[in-house]
Amino acid sequence: MKKRIMLTMLIGVLLCLIFVCQKAGEYLGQGIRAGREASGTVKREDNLVVLDPGHGGKDPGKVAVNGVEEKDINLKIALFTKEYLEAEGVDVVMTRAEDERLADTQVGDLKQRVSLMNSQNPVLAVSIHQNSYHEESVRGAQVFYYADSEEGKAAAECLQKALAELDPDNTKQIKANNTYYLLKKTEVPVVIAECGFLSNSEEARKLVTEEYQRATAGAVAEGVLQYIRSVGAGAQGHRK
Repeated sequence: MKKRIMLTMLIGVLLCLIFVCQKAGEYLGQGIRAGREASGTVKREDNLVVLDPGHGGKDPGKVAVNGVEEKDINLKIALFTKEYLEAEGVDVVMTRAEDERLADTQVGDLKQRVSLMNSQNPVLAVSIHQNSYHEESVRGAQVFYYADSEEGKAAAECLQKALAELDPDNTKQIKANNTYYLLKKTEVPVVIAECGFLSNSEEARKLVTEEYQRATAGAVAEGVLQYIRSVGAGAQGHRK
């Protein structure tokens, strides 16, 4: 009888603990969301953009079907984008301007990128990457944003629209994500622009040419300018 009473009490205690843990999780989630929303009220450096060429140094990123490494394409597109934005009076900070990794480990590298973005407090941060897929036929630029960020979603729409003009056959849409480290940990509006698929022979061939890199950079810059105009900040012109 005593054992049965003790078992009943133990089950009751466990149920109480489960309930408390659930409530604590809900409270924590609400706090995180509230923090993100509150961060949107902080005054941004409204004429500053951070450009983040993905990978670098010993981290090549994806390797194209033609052997070209993603890190090099990312950097070239980012540098051209910087050139176009600065021509329109926008201040630009780069997470890297040469072939380097920002830390010894991948996690450390990502933390450094996030730290730089947060410390600069830009109106927008754009991380430039290239995509890859096991099916060679898949192609097209696509922009990712943090699922809980309305600012990120608005920026992604601006960039996706501009990038789509490069390829009328590209039917890809912006995509929400809540798992990418860069999107989760950054406290400012941020998007990841996947400019094409290195696993697609046609896109890989174009992405290694300066002409297409400049065209892609021009589209990214135009998308950034459209976003800046939409939030009523910074430069009002657009790239000619």
